[in-house]
Amino acid sequence: MSSSGYSSLEEDAEDFFFTARTSFFRRAPPGKLRGGQQDVEKDKETHNYLSKEEIKEKVHKYNLAVTDKLKMTLNSNGIYTGFIKVQMELCKPPQTAPSPGKLTPSSSGCMNTLHISSTNTVGEVIEALLKKLLVTESPAKFALYKRCHREDQVYACKLSDREHPLYLRLVAGPRTDTLSFVLREHEIGEWEAFSLPELQNFLRILDKEEDEQLQSLKRRYAAHRQKLEEALREGWKPG
Repeated sequence: MSSSGYSSLEEDAEDFFFTARTSFFRRAPPGKLRGGQQDVEKDKETHNYLSKEEIKEKVHKYNLAVTDKLKMTLNSNGIYTGFIKVQMELCKPPQTAPSPGKLTPSSSGCMNTLHISSTNTVGEVIEALLKKLLVTESPAKFALYKRCHREDQVYACKLSDREHPLYLRLVAGPRTDTLSFVLREHEIGEWEAFSLPELQNFLRILDKEEDEQLQSLKRRYAAHRQKLEEALREGWKPG
């Protein structure tokens, strides 16, 4: 497959299976965000569904602005299909399965074009992209980012598995210098190495320890209160 190869998420629907998964990531430390970062976070919070008329209007405007013939198609049921380009930014070459007559992707810098639907989620797009590139590693090791350009600044934001990349593409328009997609490997944290049952067990242990600490604290304060009340009664006895 060439670095700018076209592939479709829909064409493999008959033999493509998706599984639900839960991932845990440590949040960034709280703090005041700069203007561009606030805009990125606001986009995440205001991911609302559009009405059919709004979709129709946006698809029309999008297609008028397209310069590479990769237009969107609106179906009668309100679902639309189109293309997204994903930049590969991997730290190491991915593990790929050998396949006669197909080229394996380079470790970084590869651009791949996917034909997807507005109903396809980030998780599905990652799985489809890795499948097309013959990558045998687990999709859970990868994350899809959106890269936004605002006020001469560039901001990268990791997308959740439930977001819809084609919706983001539609709202931002076809210009990749405004919004682009990047596939990266997860920054593995200490908790991400554990399975979901193990993490749930850790939570139960923490809940138990929290309850024990709370009860101990209550007993200590109750003892101090009792001593204080006894001292007050002794001090206020009629002479």
